[in-house]
Amino acid sequence: MSEKVIVIRFFKPYGVLTRFTDSEGRPTLGDYIDIPNIYAAGRLDMDSEGLLILTNHKALNRRLTEPRFAHPRTYLVQVERVPDQTALENLRKGVEIQGYKTRPAQVSLLEHEPELPERNPPIRFRKNVPTAWLEMTLTEGKNRQVRRMTAAVGHPTLRLVRCRIETVTLEGLRPGEWKPLTADEKKALFERL
Repeated sequence: MSEKVIVIRFFKPYGVLTRFTDSEGRPTLGDYIDIPNIYAAGRLDMDSEGLLILTNHKALNRRLTEPRFAHPRTYLVQVERVPDQTALENLRKGVEIQGYKTRPAQVSLLEHEPELPERNPPIRFRKNVPTAWLEMTLTEGKNRQVRRMTAAVGHPTLRLVRCRIETVTLEGLRPGEWKPLTADEKKALFERL
């Protein structure tokens, strides 16, 4: 692996576009990262938060974004109401969204709210509607897939935070912060490709 290969992990805040420029003046990656010629390996919607991997290595970018490579991505998902076992099992088996059945996923209902930084702005609080947190690991990344999956089983997503891609995690990052992958982290990532 060349010394010039750049791979960073970034904690994308809520409300930030997964691109470096925007003609409408909305917040972008360029407001946080000043490294030329790197690109996000995948994306997160403006209203989603969490882990992005950015790199100048085209083959790595392609391998992380093409669905046929089925790289695991893990999300912490706050949903309206508490899903029952039927809803959880449907998510695990795959659900129909936009005429497409999703691949099987690993889904668990968390007993406690995960330790995450506060979101700015916070999610809308509704006193009479309880919420629950799920951990979901997918091996595909269709547009707004997690949100569409939880909605399909009757539990709309309120907050979505990607916390892991392959072996890379958000650990040690706050929203808006980035760090280069260490040599060992890079090696582990490239070995899995």
